[in-house]
Amino acid sequence: MTDETKKNGTDEQIKETVLDLEAEMDAAAAEDIAEEAQPEPDPLEVLKAENEKQRDQLLRLAAEMENLRRRTARDVKDAKAYAVTAFARDMLGVSDNLRRALDAIPEDKRTEEIKGFIEGVEMTERSMLSGLERHGVKKIEAEGARFDPNIHQAMFEVPNPEIPTNTVVQVVQAGYMIGERVLRPAMVGVSKGGPKPEAAQPADEAPKDE
Repeated sequence: MTDETKKNGTDEQIKETVLDLEAEMDAAAAEDIAEEAQPEPDPLEVLKAENEKQRDQLLRLAAEMENLRRRTARDVKDAKAYAVTAFARDMLGVSDNLRRALDAIPEDKRTEEIKGFIEGVEMTERSMLSGLERHGVKKIEAEGARFDPNIHQAMFEVPNPEIPTNTVVQVVQAGYMIGERVLRPAMVGVSKGGPKPEAAQPADEAPKDE
């Protein structure tokens, strides 16, 4: 390869490099022109968008705070209502023992000599149950009611064709509620062999007087 050939090759490479640089500069200039051609955003529209964003965030925060307030109020209410649950359950055990003591005294032994003692135990039992009721503990009225597994515990079945099936016919141990919760289910005996209990009619389907 001659010196002339080498020189011509170098010149061609320089020309190509210059052309590439010019093309890149033209492309960059075109991008700058395109950016300059875009209109600047309206400051008022920018403020409106920002205001809407802030408003949405404030509404979400207010909703979260309201939900938190309601949950806190509910938790405080439940804490007050059910704080005595364990204590009330223990006191029911004491009340049961008082009742068993009374029931253990035969009728022929209930003489005038122990009448005062019996009345004192009965008064203590009533006072204890009254105190529990003031703290939201209420007795479940089970006898004669339809069996409900949520508040009753079936201990045995009593065949009786005259009473609707699954009717509570005997209460072995009284049940109690505290607030809306079951403190202790009622232990009961239920009927079987009788007619099926009638389904309760909806209020809007109740029979009307003609």
